[in-house]
Amino acid sequence: MDSTVLTRFIEVAKSRRSVKREFSRRTVGKRLLEHVLEAATWAPSAHNSQPWSFIVIREKSTKARLAENMADAWRRDFEKDMTPSIETERRTAASKTRISNAPVLLVVCLTTELMQKCKDERRKKCEYVMAIQSVAAAIQNLLLAAHESGLGSCWMCAPLFCPDTVRKTLGIPDHIDPQALVTLGYFKDHIPPPARKPTSETIHVDRW
Repeated sequence: MDSTVLTRFIEVAKSRRSVKREFSRRTVGKRLLEHVLEAATWAPSAHNSQPWSFIVIREKSTKARLAENMADAWRRDFEKDMTPSIETERRTAASKTRISNAPVLLVVCLTTELMQKCKDERRKKCEYVMAIQSVAAAIQNLLLAAHESGLGSCWMCAPLFCPDTVRKTLGIPDHIDPQALVTLGYFKDHIPPPARKPTSETIHVDRW
């Protein structure tokens, strides 16, 4: 690989940020969104199964309905944990705002239909984990493509805590698993880089 291309890629990876604050009102064009989603589909996947699907939500009423229904599910979980009501409302309100106000909301889903069919539970679990890893690789492609295109994004794993609620709200079939939400839009402010562990703590050569 040309060193300038590698340097540019590292710059893109290092400068990408999770945009948790307010997006600008600028509209994300359809063509740009298609390019970003196409980049996601070129991620590697186990058995080349490409076990991902993307639901694109632009309609404000749909985003609001999904945000409210997911918040109701989280409230039930917080009640089981005996979380103070003030904290419950603070957390659900913040999540509702992030989901409802995103210019574009992507629901990233997983299917194991094209994965290898195994009879024993151990290998079934491995196949499912491989599908999860494949979907995660697609999301990473998506995030980097969005950033390089001038868009801000945030990867949220919220659907994992209420998959049935997400399915029911959006009409997703039972055999499809909603894995993540990705918010997309043009961001307003500069976001400082988050702390990163030194590579001396995370890279092990030959042994741990």
